[in-house]
Amino acid sequence: MREGPDISGTAALIGDPARANMLAALMGGRALTATELAAEAGVSAPTASEHLKKLAAGGLVAVRPPGRHRHFALAGPEAAGLVEALMGFAATRGGARFRPGPRDPALRAARVCYNHLAGEAGVQLYDSLRARGFVTLGAEGLRLSPAGESFVAGLGLDLAALKAQRPALCRECLDWSERRSHLAGSLGRALYDRMQALGWIERLGDSRAVRFRGTGRRAFDAAFPATSG
Repeated sequence: MREGPDISGTAALIGDPARANMLAALMGGRALTATELAAEAGVSAPTASEHLKKLAAGGLVAVRPPGRHRHFALAGPEAAGLVEALMGFAATRGGARFRPGPRDPALRAARVCYNHLAGEAGVQLYDSLRARGFVTLGAEGLRLSPAGESFVAGLGLDLAALKAQRPALCRECLDWSERRSHLAGSLGRALYDRMQALGWIERLGDSRAVRFRGTGRRAFDAAFPATSG
């Protein structure tokens, strides 16, 4: 028997069409009832309850908030990031049965994917870094160029601390709604945290949606100007 994480159980949970539809519905960021999720999955209420028990046991969904009125949501950012990555992967291979990504315009515009910026704004950030040569792609994968190091230092990031972290400094993450890459890795997380600290962006309540505050959009566009690509 091989050592390491066993992904088969989680894959089997997500691989069921009804459970996959439930998870996709929860990607909108709202907590939904079992009845609402049954309608999304096209199954009866008792069957939906059984599916939700399995998803909860597998760490993919949780009751939010606990109490008499049971609403279900994704269990956390790790679950959301996993589902987002799978949906993005499926969309590029003809697996989309409908318009990819969330229906909510706010989620399509900007949202958090695990711990980094996604949606239209996330793709803009990544494209801007690539277009200016701040992030380059080579034989060893994505790397931050010397010019990129100067740029992120100018934003107030501690590059030495970022390089010391376990996650890769720069990593591509396929965007669910845009079907293009946005930036993940420790740099993606640090940039997201820095934009929050600067007051450029804020989370919308319990949703995964992110909105720009005050002059935050202008500051973001100045730091990460849109490209024609």
